[in-house]
Amino acid sequence: MIEAIVPSEAVAVEAFDDPPGPELFPEEEAQIRDAVDKRRREFATVRRCARDALARFGVPPVPILSGVKREPLWPAGFVGSMTHCDGYRAAVVARAGDLASIGIDAEPHLPLPAGVLKVVACAEESARVSELAERFPEVHWDRLLFSAKESIYKAWFPLARCWLGFQDAVVGFDPASGVFTAQLSKAGLVRDGAPLTGLTGRWIVENGLVATSVRLRDTSGAPSS
Repeated sequence: MIEAIVPSEAVAVEAFDDPPGPELFPEEEAQIRDAVDKRRREFATVRRCARDALARFGVPPVPILSGVKREPLWPAGFVGSMTHCDGYRAAVVARAGDLASIGIDAEPHLPLPAGVLKVVACAEESARVSELAERFPEVHWDRLLFSAKESIYKAWFPLARCWLGFQDAVVGFDPASGVFTAQLSKAGLVRDGAPLTGLTGRWIVENGLVATSVRLRDTSGAPSS
């Protein structure tokens, strides 16, 4: 599913369950030592997806640890993103020379819990979500908005190394093309000599899930002062 919305430079691997497999590396075990069984299984499966993706670039199995903001720490020369939710795990990896950054997210295709949309969306986005829900009721646009903002943050943080809140990106969806755009109100990245103010991503609804992706294609994105 996720392969349909990531660029051709990236390799995507996904899983819909948690089959038994290789043990975690000791360093990974240390990070998950106190987790409940469900968290351990999704942690292990999504890393198996990531290692399978890296293997397609010829990278031998390596630990994939979590950073200070729980972001995956990729081998030198690679960028990527991971996501997991009930019934789905996925990882996407690309060479750093091909993509500057990539973010993916998957969520159950269900309405957001009560009150969450008020946290996620500004007034403009809430109005858009209501309008889209009337026109295209087969899609849970509130959940899609949440997923898009998760992908945006995952693409943003590895380059900017600073927080990007839900209200720092205003997202709009094109129902016909499966594309979304985001206007950024927070300075943090410079691209081609100017602050990065917008991002474009893709979305899909399939198999009872929503999934989103965002990428920066070149390496000119850099932290601003």
